[in-house]
Amino acid sequence: MFAALVILGAIAGSALASPNVSPVGYNDLFKRISSGCSTSGPASCHNTTRETDLCCFEAPGGLLLQTQFWDTDPSTGPSNSWTIHGLWPDNCDGTFSENCDPSRDYTDIAGLLQAQGASDTLSFMEEFWVDINGQNEQFWEHEWSTHGTCYSTLKPSCLPSGSPKGAEAVAFFQTVVKLFQTLPTYEFLSQAGITPSSSKTYTLTTLTNALKDATGVTPALNCDGSNLNEIEWYFNVKGSLIDGEFVAIDAPSKGSCKSSGIKYPPKSGSSTTTSVSAAVLSRPREPSGSLPSAGTIHASTTGGLLTAGTWSTQTLATYHFSGSASSFTMTTSKGNCGVSSGKLTCGSGVSSSTFSAVTSGSNLLLAYQGSTDFSSDATPSGTDQETVYTGTSHSKTYTLNIISS
Repeated sequence: MFAALVILGAIAGSALASPNVSPVGYNDLFKRISSGCSTSGPASCHNTTRETDLCCFEAPGGLLLQTQFWDTDPSTGPSNSWTIHGLWPDNCDGTFSENCDPSRDYTDIAGLLQAQGASDTLSFMEEFWVDINGQNEQFWEHEWSTHGTCYSTLKPSCLPSGSPKGAEAVAFFQTVVKLFQTLPTYEFLSQAGITPSSSKTYTLTTLTNALKDATGVTPALNCDGSNLNEIEWYFNVKGSLIDGEFVAIDAPSKGSCKSSGIKYPPKSGSSTTTSVSAAVLSRPREPSGSLPSAGTIHASTTGGLLTAGTWSTQTLATYHFSGSASSFTMTTSKGNCGVSSGKLTCGSGVSSSTFSAVTSGSNLLLAYQGSTDFSSDATPSGTDQETVYTGTSHSKTYTLNIISS
């Protein structure tokens, strides 16, 4: 179990403000309901006995990821701030559930926030929780339906009597915004002399040490190729997500960035700067590209995937995709495709794994558990077929591009 290194005060509180920057309208920004839960009990994932009141103890999704983007092309948000991706409830062992209650897949999130007195929260989201292609409403709806509905402490039955419909979603967005305001990643890096540059590169150790010096914990960093583009801050929570105490912890695993040669490019086409309250203490990007029903999968270096899920330079197989770009399964003529012990295979008797697709420029990249990196022991040639592994643990690394048939 991960050691708690830093404890944030109750998320509804107004302490922890930076001495340099004033908080952004806390009194109005967080007009929120109260859970009525104590924060004196164990943090999520740290209980020694079975917890029965899951309105006041987050389970099974007690490993929380506050994820942020650094979008540069096109750029989103202020040029001196990362932006919000979401807050995800992973299970304590790192597995996760999604889309837990379709009956609460609320639409018109902006209208819901305005109707329940959270207009200032909405204004903040419109600047700091933005979609790379301008589809903010769809982005917010996705984050709520995919992740927000999976919190045990946000079930409607856990809310105070008389709460309006959707109050738990309003509380979710308020909590995510408030937590994000305690994590000014740009400022943390800047304090260590690390600022966006078109020419500099960094080691993973340099970046994570700077962030740990600022916060006391080590986050996970994700890269698109060599470019730093996402960070995952990990927490457990005491009490309810609505107004509990967030306990910062080290990331249980590192992200997709390699050990060196990491670029932190400036945002393009954005000159806006802003002030963010700076209280000192992942998964694939929700893509905007549409997922084809069938297509071939091409490696970024050479060749692509055959029917068994192997890498080859022979004629590529047709893959069939079922689901949406944010969550889908794949099949070939041989059967289901899945990942077991880090190895991709397709065939009869294979248990299906859930994949996602990440938009990168004009490409739609295959992703597994938040990473678009795949690797093999050698580059295929002729009739050779190489086993495909997730991650970068093997000598030949590449990405896989989905091309519609």
